Amino acid sequence: MDTFNALAEPNRRRLLGAILQEPCTVNMLVTRSGLSQPAVSKHLKYLREANMVVVTPDGQKRWYALNPAPLQEIEEFLEPYRHLLPNRLDTVEQHLDLKRQTKTQASN
Repeated sequence: MDTFNALAEPNRRRLLGAILQEPCTVNMLVTRSGLSQPAVSKHLKYLREANMVVVTPDGQKRWYALNPAPLQEIEEFLEPYRHLLPNRLDTVEQHLDLKRQTKTQASN
């Protein structure tokens, strides 16, 4: 499985977000994600196949940590589009600033 396919599934992105904070066991990921143990294990299998996580055995536990190297593929894909992103983020920021100002003025 490639990086793009691995990231296409929202639950796998959720698991990667949890692993990004710190290495986790399956049980920790079950608790953090709200997914069942079989679902977490299935998604971790796909993430391992895409080389997006590394596994460190510790007795009966296995610790899963993020492997950032495959994310380089995403970075390279997005590079030609980077010039489009700052404008969109600035627009969102301006919109939020305007909403904050309107809310502040309404409460005064």
